[in-house]
Amino acid sequence: MPDVPVTWLGHGSFRVDSPGGKRVYLDPWLGNPKCPDSEKEPERIDVIAITHGHNDHVGETVELSKQFSPEIVANVELKGWLGEQGAPVGDVPGPNKGGTVEAAGVKFTLVNAFHSSGAADLTYLGEAAGIVMEVENGTRLYFAGDTCVFGDMELIGRIYSPDVAILPIGGHFTMDPREAGVALQLVGVTRCIPCHYGTFPLLAGTPDELRQHAPSGVEIIELQPGETTTV
Repeated sequence: MPDVPVTWLGHGSFRVDSPGGKRVYLDPWLGNPKCPDSEKEPERIDVIAITHGHNDHVGETVELSKQFSPEIVANVELKGWLGEQGAPVGDVPGPNKGGTVEAAGVKFTLVNAFHSSGAADLTYLGEAAGIVMEVENGTRLYFAGDTCVFGDMELIGRIYSPDVAILPIGGHFTMDPREAGVALQLVGVTRCIPCHYGTFPLLAGTPDELRQHAPSGVEIIELQPGETTTV
């Protein structure tokens, strides 16, 4: 099974290059303080997938979608709102939790998350979600999005069997390393990429703290912004 490159772009933003040659951006806030300058202007984008409507996750989606015309994966309310902002979203409405859509040959399933979701003007943009992404070779990545830990993460592991979990660990707005350690136990993965920490002083959780709370045998893949790992 070929490796799948995953690049952390700082905060909750990632780029994934699928085995089929598709380039997927998750929560593309490329203006975040930790995103390297070399990553702020993408060469191409085939899919943009968004977990929820906060501006630190929607990021530059509208501008990027006008430039690259990618397929957009977001819940039905958020995708509709993006269309109202001028993003070319097509005619098919976005999914909701439990729904799976295929974009550029990659499958995306919205799963539960516990978090708020809305635009800066308080427009309701649907509930926050996690995303299970299945690329062409069957590798599955669980992007938890912004969330606390919750018991039904066990169902996400049971139903989707992800190969790696991408979890927020910063605290304050999301779970901290202690809760993320429990999340790893519930999901049952052996590899974790932590994110949503260190962007601001308020997001104080660290990968070292996560290692203290993670189940034995779980590999914590600590990336620097702009660094790539393979899963």
